[in-house]
Amino acid sequence: MSVAKKLPELPPNRFPLNEPLPANGPAAAAVMAAGIGCATLGIDTLLVEAGPKYFDKALNFYNPVGPLAGKTIIAVLAFAISWIILGLGLKGKNVNFQRWALIAFVLIAIGLLATFPPVFEFLAGE
Repeated sequence: MSVAKKLPELPPNRFPLNEPLPANGPAAAAVMAAGIGCATLGIDTLLVEAGPKYFDKALNFYNPVGPLAGKTIIAVLAFAISWIILGLGLKGKNVNFQRWALIAFVLIAIGLLATFPPVFEFLAGE
């Protein structure tokens, strides 16, 4: 007399081996847009702090806040517009995500360094 246990059924695999993975283009677009937004904020900060006084006045959208309002508004617009354009361009596509992420992280590092006071003070000659 043999007693055989019935094995429980495994849940179906979410991505079976014969089906392709979802496209990574939209994710790459979001990461790159974040890098573009950060770099834009850094460049805006450099222009206001180390550039001609014209930028200080041009980015002063609201007097109680000063040029900070203009810097952040422009950076958010750069992020949003680049995300829309890149998202539409990469919709349904697979890209080399490591390359896109590396470029985005370099842009983020540029933005971070450019907003660091010793850096823009050095560039301003202070």
